[in-house]
Amino acid sequence: MPYKEMSQIKHVGFLTLNNFSMIAFSNALEILRMANYLLGEEVYQWSVFTVDGEPVEASNGLAFRQTAKLNYANIPDVLLVCGGVNIQKAVNNDVIKLLTQASKHNMWLGGLCTGSYALAKAGLLDGYNCTIHWENMASLCEQFSSIRFMEELFVIDRNRCTCAGGTAPLDLMLAFVSARFGKNLVAEISDQFMVVRARDSKDQQHIPVAARVGYSHKALVEVSALMEANIEEPLSLDELARLAELSQRHLQRMFKHTLNMTPMHYYLNLRLRRARALLLQTEMSVMSVTVACGFQSSCHFSKSYRTLFGYSPSMERNQHKHAPPVHAITSSPKDTFLTELIA
Repeated sequence: MPYKEMSQIKHVGFLTLNNFSMIAFSNALEILRMANYLLGEEVYQWSVFTVDGEPVEASNGLAFRQTAKLNYANIPDVLLVCGGVNIQKAVNNDVIKLLTQASKHNMWLGGLCTGSYALAKAGLLDGYNCTIHWENMASLCEQFSSIRFMEELFVIDRNRCTCAGGTAPLDLMLAFVSARFGKNLVAEISDQFMVVRARDSKDQQHIPVAARVGYSHKALVEVSALMEANIEEPLSLDELARLAELSQRHLQRMFKHTLNMTPMHYYLNLRLRRARALLLQTEMSVMSVTVACGFQSSCHFSKSYRTLFGYSPSMERNQHKHAPPVHAITSSPKDTFLTELIA
């Protein structure tokens, strides 16, 4: 039996582990509830599981009481592992055994917050792209060399879906809703939850500079901070080196050794991601964004943007403005405006 496509997923299972993140769990579940509410029917079903069927406490001391043991006679379409703090201790042999068994039943598997660690420990992310909360990423990259960890908020790779913690599960579940019902329903759900924009799989986690490059690399942290502070008028390599009191050669070698890229490539990516945020979150024209992100020509900006994201800035803006219709939803002028705002 083949795995279901994203648009076919209707039953979502949550496997809550000890000290799971309540905000990550709630953000994912509430998207399903709101979809049912807005459509006026139960288009989504959810179940909350634990390894033994007994409730477990979240990291805030609260527990979800309506839990059950995973029933393979009525398996969900996707099983999301809900992790939190002390994830290494929470993932014991019973958890690994359950996940290994679940992987044999043609369901999607996913991780919320640190839930990705459980899947990795069980060997169920080998050869996949995935993500996890930025605090855990560096150590897991070393521990699981057969997995490619990404910095995006969420990653969907074939029948695996993983996301960082906090509000990122909201965006992951909105992606499932969009695949099944379209962007108009995503817009209505976002309106209910006062979400300005539903982020997509190209949006990255906001990783503090020090965490991104390593707290022990003070010079690299300083140079990265200089770059982030000078987006509209980018500094030259010579200026960066002079302000950081380093030689250009030392600066080049430092970025290559730590980040496997040149300083200017890193700088360019910072500016392009700022440009994407402006295109999606403001009404600025493409030309205004070009200038605001330090590009001297629209041609250079467009070419660089396409190289990183796969399409031009104007295509990004057009996708942002137009959303496909969705059945069972009657759009009002307000809906149309909101869809253009957050799609």
